[in-house]
Amino acid sequence: MRRCCQGVGLPCLFKGVGMATPRPPRYLLVFDFDETIVAENSDDSVVRAAPGQALPEPLRQSQRQGSYNEYMQRVLAFLGDQGVRVGDFKAVYENIPLTPGMPELFQFLSKNHELFEVILISDANMFGIEAKLRAAGVHSLFRKIFSNPSSFDKRGYLTLGPYHSHKCLDCPANMCKRKILTEYLAERAQEEVEFERVFYVGDGANDFCPSVALTSADVAFPRKGFPMHRMTQEMERKQPGAFQATVVPWESAAEVARYLQELLKKKC
Repeated sequence: MRRCCQGVGLPCLFKGVGMATPRPPRYLLVFDFDETIVAENSDDSVVRAAPGQALPEPLRQSQRQGSYNEYMQRVLAFLGDQGVRVGDFKAVYENIPLTPGMPELFQFLSKNHELFEVILISDANMFGIEAKLRAAGVHSLFRKIFSNPSSFDKRGYLTLGPYHSHKCLDCPANMCKRKILTEYLAERAQEEVEFERVFYVGDGANDFCPSVALTSADVAFPRKGFPMHRMTQEMERKQPGAFQATVVPWESAAEVARYLQELLKKKC
């Protein structure tokens, strides 16, 4: 990633004979979904569509067996057996509340859309994420969404698959967010789009893995008190300086918006 004026806000204006006028500064903002954009784990929320809003105990206990993605495949199959269909799923996803301050952050990004490229990387499922983002009126903010593929089969059952395979030992078998982010940055660089800074907003352990790959010019926004935050604190205790990005914990996403607003006000 190209860097300009590391540690400050807007990049310096390039000056020199024969140099073209620079394009507006471009930042990449990466969101997680569960317990970051929305206030719940959407995999848990979808159980509200089940009869009695609960899963059979043997099915619930099977979460301990194999991967979580495979467990959710079993949950969705059970819900399909119970007659849960597209409208039921859609209603559940649409009604998951946003986290505190998230509307303010989305409003800020809408007003500054020319400065920020926004993507989402989530170990949830594509159907649920898109349903919620459309209901919230913010789907168009996202240039790309990376999540586990999901669709409705001929029976009307919501089916789920793994996103990809990888070799990371720290992430679930179906998704390594660091791999996704690294490949995305490489792809954008090939398209001659490079970012002065990357901002990562998340909460979970699987958000810690990509945040470790951030540089000193970047900012990690872990949700305060959640696993990503605890893991950044633990790394700093055990390996001071190993976590390169600036860490800005948040309770309300409005705090993220205020931080970005102040950053944009700074001059080189």
